[in-house]
Amino acid sequence: MQSNANIYTNVEDSPTAEKESWLSILSQTVKVGIIKSNLIPMLAGLTLALYTYHYSLLPKLPNIILAFIGSALVIGAACAYNNLYDRDIDAVMERTKNRPTVTGAIKPATVMWLAIIMTIVGLGALYFASPLSSLMGFLGMFFYVVPYTMWTKRRTIYNTEVGSISGAIPTLIGWTAIKPDLSHPAIWGLFFIMLIWQMPHFYAIALRKYDEYKAANVPMLPVVKGMKRTYLQTNIYLVLLIASSFLMAPLSWGLTIVALILGVIWLILSLRIYNKADTKKWAKTLFIFSLIHMTALFSTVIVYSLIGMFL
Repeated sequence: MQSNANIYTNVEDSPTAEKESWLSILSQTVKVGIIKSNLIPMLAGLTLALYTYHYSLLPKLPNIILAFIGSALVIGAACAYNNLYDRDIDAVMERTKNRPTVTGAIKPATVMWLAIIMTIVGLGALYFASPLSSLMGFLGMFFYVVPYTMWTKRRTIYNTEVGSISGAIPTLIGWTAIKPDLSHPAIWGLFFIMLIWQMPHFYAIALRKYDEYKAANVPMLPVVKGMKRTYLQTNIYLVLLIASSFLMAPLSWGLTIVALILGVIWLILSLRIYNKADTKKWAKTLFIFSLIHMTALFSTVIVYSLIGMFL
C-alpha cells in the first residue's frame, strides 16, 4: 500500500489543491483585494465615530464586528455583480482576461447566487449594527453596480466620478454602524477626501493601462480627451482635495494638517514631474503616491481616534 505522501501523483489532484483552487476562484470573483482596501476607510469612519462621541470600545464591539462582516460581504457582492456584467470587456483587457468569470472557471448562475446571498447577509449584518448603516451599504453597492457598472462605465468619461461615490461610502458605513447620525462635519470631511482622492488615483491607472482601456472601448478620460485634459483635471481635483482637508477642522486640526500636507505634496509632485518625465512615469509616480496618501491619511485617522479614546 502507498503511503499518504504518495497517494496523489499530481498535487493538483489533491483535495487541498482543489480547495485552494476554489478559494482562488472565489477570491478573484469577489475581488478580495478591493474588499481589503475598502475596509480601511470603513475602519477610519468607524474609529472616528468612536472618538468623536466618546464611546467605549467594549460596548460597541458587536457593532464593530457586524460592520466588518457586513461591509466585506456587501463590497464582495458588488464586485461579483461587476465581474458578471463586465465579462465581455474583461476578456479584452490584459489584466482582467484571466478572471474566473471570463475563463468560465465559475458559472454565471453561481456568481449571481453568490452575489445575492452575500447581499442579503451583508445588508442584514449592517442592519443589526444600525439601519442607517445598512442603507449606506445598499447605496454603495447600488451606485457601483447600476450607475457605474451598467450605465456610465461604457458611455461617458465621467464614469470615474460616478464610481467614486460608491468608493467613498465605506466611510459612512463605518461611522453609521457606531453612530447613526450623519450631521457631524468630520465624517463628511472624510467622505469628500475619499471621494476626490479616487479621481487622480484612477486617472493614473487609466494612463498606465491606456492601451487596454482603448482596446476594450472603455471611455476613460485619457483615452477620450488625451493627456493634457487628464493633467489639468487631475490638478483641479488635487486642489479640491487640499480644500476638503479643512472639513476635518471642527474635529481636529491635527488631522486637518496631515490631510493638508499629503494633498499639497501630491499636487507638487504632479506639477513638478509633468514637464520632466514621460506620461507613463508621471502616471506611475502619481499612482504610487495615491496609495501612500490613502494609507498614511486613514492610518493616521485610525491611530489618532484609538489613542484619543484611551486618553
